[in-house]
Amino acid sequence: MDVFCRTFLPAAAETGVASPTVSRHLPVLRNCVPAGDVTVLVTRCTRPEQPANGCLLLLTTRRLVVTEQTRLLHRLRLHLNTELRHLNNVAWNPDPRASMVELAATAVDGVRERFLIRADRPSQMWQLDALFSQVFRPKMAARSRVADPAVPLDRPAVPGTPHQHPVPTVAAATPPARLTAPARAPRLSPVVAV
Repeated sequence: MDVFCRTFLPAAAETGVASPTVSRHLPVLRNCVPAGDVTVLVTRCTRPEQPANGCLLLLTTRRLVVTEQTRLLHRLRLHLNTELRHLNNVAWNPDPRASMVELAATAVDGVRERFLIRADRPSQMWQLDALFSQVFRPKMAARSRVADPAVPLDRPAVPGTPHQHPVPTVAAATPPARLTAPARAPRLSPVVAV
């Protein structure tokens, strides 16, 4: 069994995605992801402009894939399939009042994509925040070093980002932490964007 299949089912179970949903979406997702890619997150989400349609978000170490099922006819379609390096202006914002995290990014075609992920409990919301930091911040730091080699690694290169939050360094071979890992202490920080 390939790495993707070995990591997909446990990731879906961690976020409580129902087996029928997994079975329905897996064939579409499987065609989008290389066999050697590691699944980081599988979760249900919604899009603010289409709240009635249920989406399934798959995040791997290299790709972001979102499938969508229409409410009336229950048709399944691929909404987004992109490599993480092709995403720009990635931002995520935990909202403790609504118990959700908004993930936003600009796709290669210039469309701004927004996904709302509801957390079952406050600790899960902060775990999602930590997971997105672990996946996206190294890529953001690498992109900013290419754009401006003079920017030191001990501070973010994003204008307006506080300097007290250093960009973490993560080994490329280390898969991101799972949602069941101990959560970082909650921190309220502004939206992170590139």
